[in-house]
Amino acid sequence: MHSAHDHDPFVRVRGAREHNLRGVDVDVPRDVLAVFTGVSGSGKSSLAFGTIYAEAQRRYFESVAPYARRLIHQVGAPKVGEITGLPPAVSLQQRRAAPTSRSSVGTVTTLSNSLRMLFSRAGDYPDGAERLDSDAFSPNTAAGACPECHGLGRVHRTTEDLLVPDPSRSVRDGAIAAWPGAWQGKNLRDVLDALGYDVDRPWRELPQRDRDWILFTDEQPVVTVHPVREAGRIQRPYQGTYMSARRYVMKTFADSKSQTLRAKAERFLTSEPCPACGGSRLRPEALAVTFAGGTIAELSALPLSDLARRLEGAGGTETARVLTADLLARIETITELGLGYLSPDRATPTLSPGELQRLRLATQLRSGLFGVVYVLDEPSAGLHPADTEALLTVLDRLKAAGNSVFVVEHHLDVVRHADWIVDVGPHAGEHGGRVLHSGPVADLAAVEESATARYLFGRAPRPVRPVREPRGWLKVGPVTRHNLRDVTVELPLGAFTAVTGVSGSGKSTLVDAITEDLPGVGRLVRVDQRPIGRTPRSNLATYTGLFDVVRKVFAATDEARARGYGVGRFSFNVAGGRCETCQGEGFVSVELLFLPSTYAPCPDCGGARYNPETLQVTYGGRSIAGVLDLTVEAAADFFADTPAVLRSLRTLLDVGLGYLRLGQPATELSGGEAQRIKLASELQRVRRGHTLYLLDEPTTGLHPADVDVLTGRLHELVDGGSSVVVVEHDMRVVAGADWVVDLGPGGGAAGGRVVAEGRPRDVAGAEGSRTGAYLGRALRG
Repeated sequence: MHSAHDHDPFVRVRGAREHNLRGVDVDVPRDVLAVFTGVSGSGKSSLAFGTIYAEAQRRYFESVAPYARRLIHQVGAPKVGEITGLPPAVSLQQRRAAPTSRSSVGTVTTLSNSLRMLFSRAGDYPDGAERLDSDAFSPNTAAGACPECHGLGRVHRTTEDLLVPDPSRSVRDGAIAAWPGAWQGKNLRDVLDALGYDVDRPWRELPQRDRDWILFTDEQPVVTVHPVREAGRIQRPYQGTYMSARRYVMKTFADSKSQTLRAKAERFLTSEPCPACGGSRLRPEALAVTFAGGTIAELSALPLSDLARRLEGAGGTETARVLTADLLARIETITELGLGYLSPDRATPTLSPGELQRLRLATQLRSGLFGVVYVLDEPSAGLHPADTEALLTVLDRLKAAGNSVFVVEHHLDVVRHADWIVDVGPHAGEHGGRVLHSGPVADLAAVEESATARYLFGRAPRPVRPVREPRGWLKVGPVTRHNLRDVTVELPLGAFTAVTGVSGSGKSTLVDAITEDLPGVGRLVRVDQRPIGRTPRSNLATYTGLFDVVRKVFAATDEARARGYGVGRFSFNVAGGRCETCQGEGFVSVELLFLPSTYAPCPDCGGARYNPETLQVTYGGRSIAGVLDLTVEAAADFFADTPAVLRSLRTLLDVGLGYLRLGQPATELSGGEAQRIKLASELQRVRRGHTLYLLDEPTTGLHPADVDVLTGRLHELVDGGSSVVVVEHDMRVVAGADWVVDLGPGGGAAGGRVVAEGRPRDVAGAEGSRTGAYLGRALRG
């Protein structure tokens, strides 16, 4: 008998039924590096995150205040019989809400706190200046923020040229482009007229004084307006308030809830560094303090590897030495993960998902926790094979510190390095959800139906394609931006090009420089990993336009006609058919003190999004909520007789997304899934002429089997006469390209040059290329 104090060497899961898991029982040893593998949508994330991590989190909630227990009932416990031997867990996932512009590398890694402490306690102050609290060195606090730009570092301005693009027009003729349309714009013109300004003379003929007042005044005079009589309409005089064009644009940009109106207002604004703080975001008192010869803003702008060198030579008091030693130790773990090129002030939204996850990983390494389970979501995402080796060292150190490391991963080098593998499958969605193997990696070789085994042990056939001859060349550059200095490349048209290089070498910067106005581009389609929506309202079906067709199908049923329900009734974004408790989101946001807010299913509709009356209308035996619950694959069978729906579904199946549910909220999609949804939306358009497709790491988050399906589709686009350029780390994909451009040799300041370009076999043998050796291996493989 085990006594309660015995340490069970296994985490034992019994009867897991989350998502597509079929009553899974599995035992995973503790204190090892265990990898969860399987094709996309097989259920491996449902097991690692949806079950094991969710249960650890639920137990944590159970142990805190009763108020938090109430929330567990709302958020719901994972669907699992029982889990034993489970220690506390820490999760590092890639799905996340959009980080704000105030969040930076320094705040994510808490380096900013240490740096502020250093300046507060050990900085060189001007004579007679009093010591500042560490808060005064943060642009995110009232004590530190520059009063002019409120700590944002940029100010929005507008100019006459922006507000009045065509000065030959009169005000009545719409000279002030920034003003609103319809009645509101007419009202402002009538108010100006009533104030005695000439609204019929060309703008350029008005005196400068009048023009300045009309555009920039902060006054808001109220006058009586007598509208111009129109035949057949009686319009009474009213009191109208004037608002200048600048005031209207600033107010719309700051306050409007409408994305469209905000975007329109933004066209009339320029953003420039704040003149008061020079873009450093801090008030003058903080900028007067220096350490190692620089202000906190100057040190925060240095790449971490340079910052470390500056701090090493600083010396100073005992306090300064203790604080710099702590900072150096923190920076070291980050540079070890290949991120030394990032600066502390780099804004979080500009980082790739892989970079952000590795920063969090570095922070965890310093936290000194032991005896916990780390559940990681593809830590190798966005990593060059050379950087993956550094990652493995870090994972080994987490394990050596007495922790269990559970990793959801597709990268075969990480899988080979693991002590234990849990392979889920055999396929996606309905055809997955079983554990095919849980044991040492070598034993997976005997599992016939495992897709992972085929690739891990080199049994998967390599598609053989003849290398294409370019139809022409596209000249890009010279580009000077970030770490690229005067770089020019020529990319082949009518071919498949891979852009490679270690993290931070400048790949995305180079690809971003390709624009529609370059000769030879034609139509340009940029498919990135940004989320397709920020809230649960946006999903696969709404984004692809598929849902419009589905709603028409429902509105055409006899039942809907009899009740007088139109297409709008079946939208969950407008009042009418939706559940009003959650306003059609299916979820309500639950705010947790000290913890990120989570979404819980709506207590009234249980996540169905619609009110009971709408759900009474069915098509093929399913309500509209029932259809949203189908996977893409199941929906293709269900709508087999509706060609318009089927076309959208086909393209989603083609890019390996058959396992996603039509109504899956955008907040639950990974970056790679979002990118493939965008690609599918593109593929369903009828193509005319040449199109250049730009993709940034399209294979992120994909099992090698799915990578083959996706690259097959991309090669079909090229065969159809288009050009494809991918930024890619997967050497199998690079080996199958027609042309490779390799940047480097390192990241940040050590990169930014073209190290090699040419056919894959030429780049494989190039001197000084860190990609070459790995590419050579893939070509031989």
